[in-house]
Amino acid sequence: MSFRPTLSRSIAPRDAKSVCLRCWRRLAGAPASVRHPFSSISSYKQGTIAVGKSRNSFSKDYFWPNTTLKETFGKSRRELQSSIATIRSGTGQQAGKEDAIAGVEEVLPHRRRKKAKEQATEDSETAYPIAHDASSKLATISSSLPERSLKRIFTTYLSLSKPRLSFLVVLTATAAYSLYPVPQLLAPAATATPSLSTLTLLFLTSGTALCSASANAFNMLMEPKYDAQMSRTRNRPLVRKLISPRGATIFAVACGVAGVGALYYGVNPTTAFLGAANIVLYAGVYTPMKRMSVLNTWVGAIVGGIPPLMGWTAAASQYAHDGTWEELLFGEGSAGGWLCAGLLFAWQFPHFNSLSWSIREEYKNAGYRMLAWVNPAQNGRVALRYAILMFPVCIGLSYCGVTDWSFVATSSAINGWMVLKAWHFYKADGHKGTARGLFWASVWHLPIVMVLAMAQKKGLVERLYRSVFGYSEIDEEDLYYEVGELEEEEERLEGRRAA
Repeated sequence: MSFRPTLSRSIAPRDAKSVCLRCWRRLAGAPASVRHPFSSISSYKQGTIAVGKSRNSFSKDYFWPNTTLKETFGKSRRELQSSIATIRSGTGQQAGKEDAIAGVEEVLPHRRRKKAKEQATEDSETAYPIAHDASSKLATISSSLPERSLKRIFTTYLSLSKPRLSFLVVLTATAAYSLYPVPQLLAPAATATPSLSTLTLLFLTSGTALCSASANAFNMLMEPKYDAQMSRTRNRPLVRKLISPRGATIFAVACGVAGVGALYYGVNPTTAFLGAANIVLYAGVYTPMKRMSVLNTWVGAIVGGIPPLMGWTAAASQYAHDGTWEELLFGEGSAGGWLCAGLLFAWQFPHFNSLSWSIREEYKNAGYRMLAWVNPAQNGRVALRYAILMFPVCIGLSYCGVTDWSFVATSSAINGWMVLKAWHFYKADGHKGTARGLFWASVWHLPIVMVLAMAQKKGLVERLYRSVFGYSEIDEEDLYYEVGELEEEEERLEGRRAA
């Protein structure tokens, strides 16, 4: 029997014979090391809890925190069967049926998404997302600026010009200018520099922009009463009285005189005449005709087709013999300009008919006679008809030597996309989102076709190929003949300039 006190587990393994009695007592009185267990539950109980958790952790800890799923799937099988039986049997009041159906729809998320998509489509038919009028946006910005500040004055006058529409007009004129087949572009000489006058292009763009601004300002001067009745135009500067009619008139006249003058002195009289005619047609014919006949859309399409013809005559005058209006408009090589104008003429029908369909009720209330509400069926037919017309127009550009024949294939793909959207628009009478699809297809169609035409301009790809890989098997006699023609052409142009 030992009288020595027992030691803790950490000291007990030591050999008792090697420790004296005094040290034994000192070690026995030392406090044992404190341990902090991870859990106060015994290991056996922890294993039991882990097994239980592994069976229900996904359902309780992960799945059920979603309240919608918990309310739907958390019921017992008997409760689910009874609720389904109640719905099928038709018992209960109508409100109870609606609640049950709503509960079933909550069970199926794909049905909720489908219903939301259908609801969005129905809402888009009544509130079509047309691009906001640039003039209205600028007028809103101008009204928030300090009175008589230069920025406010500039913003107000800029809103009168409809900058977004004016930019599109200038873009179409510039595209036609660049598409004109320069004779030197087909020459095999590597030193020839095919180009058009940059100064002429500067006068063309500035003059066209000023003429467009003048026509748009005159249009606003004639329609403030009716613009106030439409949500898209009710914020224009004359409606909000940010500028007086006298100030708008002075601006319109000044832009018209400056634009026509720039085209006359910087380009040629024929282009200047086309710019002045566009102002008269848009402000004097198209604007009042909007309240008289649906034929106003055709007049507006003519107005949109004139700027490409202006760009073509501006380029043709640099290589014309006499430079008269007969030669520029109806002479040899003028077919390309009329085809460019025809492309813009045809494009405006699917674009405008789909755009106007969304606000047909506003047009009707304001007294504007548009096909969108006067004859919706014809509105779709006209859009489809002129979308198909773009096929022969693009083929004609290749046939007349404006573009390479590869343009027929590339443009046909884009035109086919437009025709498909126009067909859907026609069959659904603009409903089911087809008006929206055709509108955005027309927005992308025009720049894509223009870029393809400029990239596949006649002789451009061949010249690039020759500049990279050189000239092979060139007949010296043909080369001498073509260089002689170029020299004669240059002498003739120098004589014209001297005269």
